[in-house]
Amino acid sequence: MNLLLRLVFVLIFSGIWINVSAQDKLFIAAASDLRFALEDVLRDFKAKYAQDLIGVSVQVIYGSSGKISNQIRQGAPFDVFFSADKHFTQELFRGNFTTDEGTVYARGRLVLWSPKHDLRGVSLKELTADKYLKIAIAQPLHAPYGERARQSLVSAGVWSQLEHKLVYGENIAQTAQLAQSGAADVAIIALSLVKNQRLTPGTAAHYQLLDASTHQPLLQSYALTKAGAEKPSARLLVQFMRTAKAQQTLANYGFELPEPTPKAAE
Repeated sequence: MNLLLRLVFVLIFSGIWINVSAQDKLFIAAASDLRFALEDVLRDFKAKYAQDLIGVSVQVIYGSSGKISNQIRQGAPFDVFFSADKHFTQELFRGNFTTDEGTVYARGRLVLWSPKHDLRGVSLKELTADKYLKIAIAQPLHAPYGERARQSLVSAGVWSQLEHKLVYGENIAQTAQLAQSGAADVAIIALSLVKNQRLTPGTAAHYQLLDASTHQPLLQSYALTKAGAEKPSARLLVQFMRTAKAQQTLANYGFELPEPTPKAAE
C-alpha cells in the first residue's frame, strides 16, 4: 500500500477526514417563508464572497421553525438557523446550542391567498361563506405562521366557525401547496411567498394582507449554532445579512425591517 493511500485510511478512521469535509459545506436551516427570498440572498452572498467560498458548497433545508429547532437539539449539523420566530433561537441559546439568542432580521406578514379566488378586499369573517370549502393554515403546534393564523382567526371571532374547514400544512410552504393543488380553496400564508411569481404565475397579486394587530408579531431571527461558529463561511453569511443588499432583498419580498434598523454593513 503506498504512502498516500495509507494516509487516506488514517484520516478516515481517525475522524479527521470527516471534519475536513464538513468545513467544505455550509449547512443552513431556514423557515419555509424564506424559500424564495433566501435563494436571492444566497446568490448575492456567493457573488460577494466568491473568493472566500471557493470549494465550499452551500446546502439549505426548509421546514417549520419548531421542527428545525428540535432537529438542532437532536444533533442535526446545521451551521446557521433562520427562524420565523425569535422564540426558537432564544430557546436554543438557553440550551447552549447557539452562540447567542439570535438577531432579529425582519418582521413577517400574513396574507389571505388563493390561486382561484381574488381575495383582495376579503376579510377573515367572509371565509365563513359556502364557496370557501377548505382553508389551509400551517400547523400551529410547530409553525409560527400557523400559530399567528390561528390567533388572527380567533381575533376575528371565526375560529370556531371555521375549524371544521381547516386543513394543515407541515410548514408555510406546504400550506401554499395545499391551495395550489386544489386541496384548499384559500390559504393563510406568508407575504414573502406570494411576492414571488413562481408560486402560481398570474395569481400572486390576488391576496389580502392581514392586519398585523390581530396576532403576535412575527419577529424572525437568525443564529449561529455552536458548530457554525467554527466555520468562516457561516460567520460570513451572518455578516452579509447585515448588509444593505441583503436587507433590500428581504424588503422586496415583503419583510418589514426591524425598528430601529441597525446600521447596515458595507
